[in-house]
Amino acid sequence: MDLFEAMRNRRTTNGPFLPDPVSEEHQRLLVEVAAMAPSHFNSQPWRFILIDDREIIERIADISGESMRRLMEEGTFWKRYRPYFRFSEEEMEEKRDGIFIDQLPKVLKPFTRHIFSETGQAMMNRLGVPGTLAEDNRRLVAGSPLLLAVMLDRQEYRPGELSAFYSVFGMGAAMENVWLATGALGMGIQFISTPMEIPENWRRIVELLEVPDDLELMAVYRLGYVPRRQRRPSIDWTSRQRRRISQYVFRNTCRTPERDGIGVRQESG
Repeated sequence: MDLFEAMRNRRTTNGPFLPDPVSEEHQRLLVEVAAMAPSHFNSQPWRFILIDDREIIERIADISGESMRRLMEEGTFWKRYRPYFRFSEEEMEEKRDGIFIDQLPKVLKPFTRHIFSETGQAMMNRLGVPGTLAEDNRRLVAGSPLLLAVMLDRQEYRPGELSAFYSVFGMGAAMENVWLATGALGMGIQFISTPMEIPENWRRIVELLEVPDDLELMAVYRLGYVPRRQRRPSIDWTSRQRRRISQYVFRNTCRTPERDGIGVRQESG
């Protein structure tokens, strides 16, 4: 796949993967391209765990689903990420950022505008929305043939110091290499974010993976081969729009926005 096409076609996989195990060749390739990323003074602060043990995957899936249920039930998720939700194509086109909730069970559609209110939260809890989302989340993680945990070396990653920025920058570059490589291999990838929202649940994953004290667990991803026709979760969203160039690029100083109509297409996923 052409590099620029791979970048334009980069996607996050919200749906299930095929049950086929990820080949050892592809697993090795993914961590090799991660290692090709730039890092400060070639420090290579990243460390990875390739997880294909079914028991460990199931336990992480349970923690992820439980975390989703709690975040939704308590309203934490909606409050924390309220600025990013869009409820119409027109709003998405105007803002050109955030996520567009475009798939909901019919019973919930009348309440989309009220999900940020106490009444809306109570209604969603009565209708079992947190449980539905939690089970969707658990199934997606449990059905993943491979998880990838990303850690940073604490000798390099020292919060409060400039080294922390350099380490996170390097990790981001490494994971972008992995993300682009998955597309070229017919695979998908998704960030498993919900356990990070609840500190005690994140600690459970740290213990499960036996992360030593000299490493910091930063993120966990789910990976697998993508089916030709993907089944979307019960409640799902899209994030295809990208800001116009004039909204995020300046020429020479911040007083002069760059003109639109120049450069790559402003849609991705």
